[in-house]
Amino acid sequence: MNNQHDLSYKLLFSEPRVVRDLLTGFVKEEWIDRLDLDSLEKVSSTFVTDDLRDREGDVIWRVRFGDEWVYVYLLIEFQSTVDPFMALRIMTYVGLLYQELVKQKKLTQDGKLPPVLPIVLYNGEKRWNAALNVAELVQPVPGGLEHYRPDLPYLLLDEGAIVTSEQWSEETRNVVSAIFRLEHHRDQQDAIDLIGLLVQWLQAPEQTQLRRHFVLWIRRVLLPSWVPESEGAEWQSLNDLNEVHNMLAERAKQWPEQWKQQGLEEGRQEGRQEGEENHARQVAQKMLERTAMDDQMISELSGLDIEQVRKLRDELKQ
Repeated sequence: MNNQHDLSYKLLFSEPRVVRDLLTGFVKEEWIDRLDLDSLEKVSSTFVTDDLRDREGDVIWRVRFGDEWVYVYLLIEFQSTVDPFMALRIMTYVGLLYQELVKQKKLTQDGKLPPVLPIVLYNGEKRWNAALNVAELVQPVPGGLEHYRPDLPYLLLDEGAIVTSEQWSEETRNVVSAIFRLEHHRDQQDAIDLIGLLVQWLQAPEQTQLRRHFVLWIRRVLLPSWVPESEGAEWQSLNDLNEVHNMLAERAKQWPEQWKQQGLEEGRQEGRQEGEENHARQVAQKMLERTAMDDQMISELSGLDIEQVRKLRDELKQ
């Protein structure tokens, strides 16, 4: 995932409302009900190892659990591809966190290390198939050596699997569910409707910064594939979520025709060089690369058969 995309996610998950919705909406475990979510507190995410190599970590929060603090470790380097050794990375990050807590003497009242919840958020198209526990990465050896194999699982949230699950409810008033749905929106209108819901949910004055962070994320993640180049500068100057929603609702109706004309013109120029038989495919490819239009609309605008559009989309993902 590109750096701007990643940074905008970190901003979103640096907001208490987002972390609260992540925990209550997606961690289906009994202990969540015992958390004092009003005590959510963001902590430093810079780890310094003994050899002085700095690692700027991801977003780390802590929250009260009875009389103790529970450290909730969130890996917000959103994975867009499957990392077969993610479990090993998680073990390393948790170890670095524990080293820092020992150094700062932030232990429990009994002098023990506090619990840590490692979470991986994955937004790729293919379903996650990497090991969910570092133990799965270690070759078992019979005779007792397996007793020393490290054992550390992490919680995986595979966005694509979540939003396509039969148990998924689109009625959930949860900003993290809105993020997941925006990442995997069906079409532009679906995304515009979701942004409209966010406008309603985040009206309170104390949500001002979160609204701005959503605008930044929308500008960096969604709009580059939607907005014609001629309008890019205008959109990048927006900072108000309601204004973004209103402009999207108005302008999105005009974009299909603009993309069609741009695609047709570029397709004609390239078609003269490569042959008219590739014209429709070139138009469809540009729309797939530069817009968020669905396959049906691209088929209608380009003249390419919808099955060909689907095949072309699959080719471009590879």
